[in-house]
Amino acid sequence: MANFGEPLEIPSEILLAVYLEARAAFPAECCGWLTGPAHGGGVDAVRPAANDQGSGAHPTAAERTAETAYVFNSTDLLELNGSLDSDTPARIIYHSHPNGRAYLSDTDRTVATSPWGDGPAYPVQQLVVGINGDRVIEAALFDWDEDAVGFVEMARFAGADI
Repeated sequence: MANFGEPLEIPSEILLAVYLEARAAFPAECCGWLTGPAHGGGVDAVRPAANDQGSGAHPTAAERTAETAYVFNSTDLLELNGSLDSDTPARIIYHSHPNGRAYLSDTDRTVATSPWGDGPAYPVQQLVVGINGDRVIEAALFDWDEDAVGFVEMARFAGADI
């Protein structure tokens, strides 16, 4: 049996805000994180981040464009790290895939995993939004599973005509 937590609750208005951000960023990937009470079962705020992929600072895919990868800039990364010790830490990191598919790619998995391969790089779940030129197709939520020694899909969300 998998030994990972329950999917965090994402209220519909928070999911809609992420979908709207994905639409505004399209055809580039959007990125950011969702915050919530440290000991709660859900999230209650969206913290958009700048996709700094164009700077070539991606740790594993510097040659890719903002249409196919994302990376937080140093200011956002410091704020994300600082939030982890607060009462309302980052609970979910999100980004979009402008190819319309909600999946955690090999690059996403590499970046979200600790450099030692022994767990997630951050104690957060991962939300991926699949969007295309017409609409948000779907979203999927992933969490680290110790048994699988990797990220496993925990929940899937319907898209929207955005």
